[in-house]
Amino acid sequence: MDQGVLDAAAGNVFGTTGWRSADNVLKIYDRSYAHEVSFRSMTKPRSASRLRLEITENYDPENIPDATGQYYEDFLWEELSEASLEDVRQSPQLYSFFVVTETKAGKTRDIYISADWPSAESYAQNRIANGRGSL
Repeated sequence: MDQGVLDAAAGNVFGTTGWRSADNVLKIYDRSYAHEVSFRSMTKPRSASRLRLEITENYDPENIPDATGQYYEDFLWEELSEASLEDVRQSPQLYSFFVVTETKAGKTRDIYISADWPSAESYAQNRIANGRGSL
């Protein structure tokens, strides 16, 4: 990945006590990287609650694709992508995503993606509190 894509210190997450290595929160601007590497590589099933999207508040139930259907993943990506747009007046448009990564045995994998920092930080902190991650 191009270093210009990262906005956070690589390999670190900012917690209340400062920077430490382990689970990472990265800010990326590359929409295709966010989609292909982060969104598609998450190992657990994607869902509106996992991505912290407010789909039920924005759509009538009949306008939300079936979660087991073939269009649901594309629907979630479009919602996440739209939420990540920083300024609609800017040209070209700038998207930013926050990706939580986990490193185990020297291997890194993306485990969560969000359009906002508080959600990503909360996800990482909850993992730590539940003993699934560490700062």
